Amino acid sequence: MASGHWLRRGRRPGDRGAATTELVLVVPLLMFLLLCIVQFALALHAQHIAQTAASRALAAARAQDATSGAGNERASATLRLLGGRLLQHPTVHVSRGGEDVEAHVEGEVVAVVPGLHLRVAGHAAGPVERWTVR
Repeated sequence: MASGHWLRRGRRPGDRGAATTELVLVVPLLMFLLLCIVQFALALHAQHIAQTAASRALAAARAQDATSGAGNERASATLRLLGGRLLQHPTVHVSRGGEDVEAHVEGEVVAVVPGLHLRVAGHAAGPVERWTVR
């Protein structure tokens, strides 16, 4: 009668502690996957911030009498407002020629997963605005 006791309780004598071992192996893996999901979501958001800063820099620098400095100032202000601590060490480069303007914003995403350093960039280009008389 004692030999059939483990059948009624639903476990075998050698299975004691198996659930704990499985939990110790699975939980860190699930936590790592969750951190990776958060890291890539932050990277996507930082990409949008960089692109927004580049677009606003282009809009400021392409006006008829504007300069590339106006684009740099607009991008820096946008990064201060939106970037916060998410986009670290941002660099802004705005170049204005006679016909075209280009704005490039780049930075590093804050690291949630140790050792994973992601960089994002935003780029915008367009012609310089000119008023013409017909």
